[in-house]
Amino acid sequence: MKFRYLILLVAVLAMSCGPKKGIVTKKKRSSTTKTVVVKDKKEEVKTVETVETNPSAVEENKAPSSVEVYISLYAEISKNKMRTHKIPASITLAQGILESGVGKGRLAVKANNHFGIKCHGWTGAKIYHDDDRSQECFRKYDKAEMSYEDHSEFLTGRSRYASLFDLRPDDYKGWAKGLRAAGYATDRKYPEKLISLIERYNLDKYDDEVLNGTTTKSSRRSTTIIEGPKKVTSKKHTVAKGDTLYSLSRLYKTTVDAIKVKNNLKSNDLTIGQQLIIPN
Repeated sequence: MKFRYLILLVAVLAMSCGPKKGIVTKKKRSSTTKTVVVKDKKEEVKTVETVETNPSAVEENKAPSSVEVYISLYAEISKNKMRTHKIPASITLAQGILESGVGKGRLAVKANNHFGIKCHGWTGAKIYHDDDRSQECFRKYDKAEMSYEDHSEFLTGRSRYASLFDLRPDDYKGWAKGLRAAGYATDRKYPEKLISLIERYNLDKYDDEVLNGTTTKSSRRSTTIIEGPKKVTSKKHTVAKGDTLYSLSRLYKTTVDAIKVKNNLKSNDLTIGQQLIIPN
C-alpha cells in the first residue's frame, strides 16, 4: 500500500515540472519585440539628421535694403554738395534718407522734395502736405537733383545756419545737433536719428573721400576763376526743357555757383530759351 502512495507522489511531481519550461519560452518571445523598438529609434534619428542639413543655404543672395539703394543713388551728388557748399556729405545723405522716407514718402514721390523744405517765399511749383499743421506748403521740383541743390542753397543762404559752417567739415554730430537747434526740425530726437543713420550705414566715409581730395580740387577751381574774365573760350548755352543748373554744371564740368555768378542769377530758376554764359 505504501508503495502505491510513493508511485502516485512521483507522478504528481513530474506533472508539476512541465509548465515551467513553457514560461521560459515566453520570455524569449518578449526579447524579440525589444529589438524591433531599437530599430525604430535608429530610423527616427536618421530623419532628424537629414532635416538639419538644409537651413545653412538660405542666407545667400541677400538683396540690398532700400536704404542702401538710396545711398547708391545719391552719394555722389551729396559729395559734390560738400565740395561746393561745405555741407558734410554724411549729413546731406542722412537728411535725405530721413526726410524722404528713403525716397518713398509722398513729398519725394509727388514733388521730388527729399528734404521736406517748405515754401518760405518760394515762387516755383508747390505741393500741399500735412506736417506740423494741416496742408502746409512745400516746394516742388522737376528732378530729385534739384532738391539736393536747393537744400544746399537753403542752408548756405540763411543766417540761422551760419554757425554750422564754423564746425569741422567731418563733425557730423555737431551738424546734426546744430540743425535741430537752428530750427530745421521740431523733432527733439532729430539729431539722434541722423547720427544713428550715419553710423549704421558708415555715411561718414563719404566725408573722408571728399576731404582726402579737397586740396587738389579747390586749387583747380581757383585757377579756373582767375582765367575766366580773360574771355579765352566763353561758351553759351540755350536753356532747353529739363535743363537745371545742376545738370548744366555736370555737363560743362563747372559748379552751380560759378554759373550763377557769371550770369548774375539770384535763384536756381531757369526759363526755356534763356541764354547762359558757361564759365570755364
